[in-house]
Amino acid sequence: MAYIHFTDEQKQRANSVDLVDFLQRQGEQLTRSGREWRWQRYDSVTVRGSQWFRHSRKEGGHAIDFIQEFYGLSFPEAVTLLLGGEFGVEWNQSSKSAPPARKAFALPEANSDMRRVFAYLIKQRFISPEVLSHFAHEKLLYEDKTYHNAIFVGLDERSIARHAHKRGTYTQGEPYKGNVEGSDPRYSFHWIGESATLYVFEAPVDMLSFITLHPEDWRKYSYVTLDGVSEHAMLRQLELNAHLKNVVLCLDHDEAGIEAIGRLQDILNEYGYNDPGHRQIGVWQPEFKDWNEDIKAMHGITPIPAREHPKLELLPQICSQLLDICKLHSLRSDPVPKLMEQCEKLMPLLAPELPTVQSTEFVNRQLQLTAGGALLALQNLYRQMETPAPLERVVAILQSEYKPHQDRGRMRSKAEDIRADIREVTRRSCAIGIRTLDEQKALQNSYLKLALDCVKAQMFLILERPSQSQKQELSGNFTMIM
Repeated sequence: MAYIHFTDEQKQRANSVDLVDFLQRQGEQLTRSGREWRWQRYDSVTVRGSQWFRHSRKEGGHAIDFIQEFYGLSFPEAVTLLLGGEFGVEWNQSSKSAPPARKAFALPEANSDMRRVFAYLIKQRFISPEVLSHFAHEKLLYEDKTYHNAIFVGLDERSIARHAHKRGTYTQGEPYKGNVEGSDPRYSFHWIGESATLYVFEAPVDMLSFITLHPEDWRKYSYVTLDGVSEHAMLRQLELNAHLKNVVLCLDHDEAGIEAIGRLQDILNEYGYNDPGHRQIGVWQPEFKDWNEDIKAMHGITPIPAREHPKLELLPQICSQLLDICKLHSLRSDPVPKLMEQCEKLMPLLAPELPTVQSTEFVNRQLQLTAGGALLALQNLYRQMETPAPLERVVAILQSEYKPHQDRGRMRSKAEDIRADIREVTRRSCAIGIRTLDEQKALQNSYLKLALDCVKAQMFLILERPSQSQKQELSGNFTMIM
């Protein structure tokens, strides 16, 4: 990453990010532990405000080194991530160590007309003039006097402006975009109609582009922008408008958008939006990178193409090979001893750093063998519980459990996950006595988690250090004997 100069105030603000807020918005699970929160992914790690502590190693620190330690980022990458509020993502600040509060929110002074904003949004972004006129009439869109930016206004439940997103109108170079200082992220640019469906977008131009593409009776529907991928504005509108029962996630068709969709789906599920017939979650992706690119394509401009998530593209290939492995060794009467043997072989290979080019292929194979062994043990447990499942079903369960937004961190954190999984599988599978139903279900989850974490580590190695031999291995049949 190129050198980036950060001021002392920027570094202080980054180091003051509330880690509870940060982790929860990454889809991580936290549980109360006195005055702290315990991170379920690493149960020896607790966080409080911007501070963290790893009890197993007697080490800790603040937000920046937390991101470096557990997400594998460099110092400038970590600071840039934590300063996301300047680019539309607002992380909460720890009250204990936060810098002085920013100045109160105030809308920029309006220009006497909207010529530049209308020219930019109509001629460059191809937004419907009728749609723009509506939002301008509602005082939700205007042109600021000083810089001639497009200002997208977000109102609270009393119709008081609480948020404003600025979008530059100059066509040369990368256009400026950002939020007015002091904006409340719960009240970003939105429109609420009387229908039961809320459409969710990353940015105002995305929302206006979607309405332009789907103009019929658009005012009766509801729309909200996230100014990035934070959930706060979406949840606030659902809280304020009880008639909204269905949510359609219309985020960008790229890696970040796909991960955000998964994270938002998890959050909505926690709020009960997974009840067929009552509350539902939908996903509607643009054909190209975003909704404005779809409009550009209609006007003969070459659009930025959509990008699928590389891990989701790789997942079916890995699962297909796991199925082949399982079929080769499905005749074993008790697969658990062989799984324990594979785990013993894998443990020494779980070095904290990325394996060498020469050893990567070997580590990948052992990860695959261990995952296959865990799935065979899981199938055997299903059989013992009188709920038999074919191998195809077991592998399908694994594939459905994979969520790219929960697959973060570098090899060090993935290796720690697998070590913890192996300890848990060993403890539960070797326990003496008849297992209760709850204990059987816990063992099921342990087998599945071990297989899933092995798949995550394999994905990381393949995508981090691709080689021709690995590509050939993925496209061919796996023949190594367990």
